[in-house]
Amino acid sequence: MKICITSSGENLNSDIDPRFGRCNFFIFYDTDTKQYEAVENSWKEASGGAGIQAAQFVIQKGVKKVFTGRVGANAEMVLRKAGIEIVEASGKVDDIIKKY
Repeated sequence: MKICITSSGENLNSDIDPRFGRCNFFIFYDTDTKQYEAVENSWKEASGGAGIQAAQFVIQKGVKKVFTGRVGANAEMVLRKAGIEIVEASGKVDDIIKKY
């Protein structure tokens, strides 16, 4: 299964970023292969619609769960419509990874 964790940095020791649409990085982790990819959030400085654009990007990556502090209403609607589970999280990215 592929999961996404919003992150303040590009490694697994980074803090979970509490903002979905304006997080610094997305960490995509494959629970089967134990591999991860860090992708800088291109929409973090967008004047509007950052959450929706970020949600569409995450959907394209094929994730099943998103771990973050908070998701705005519009992004939440897009993610849920795609069948992605949203899990409220805080702490370190590695805290989530260790559970998988």
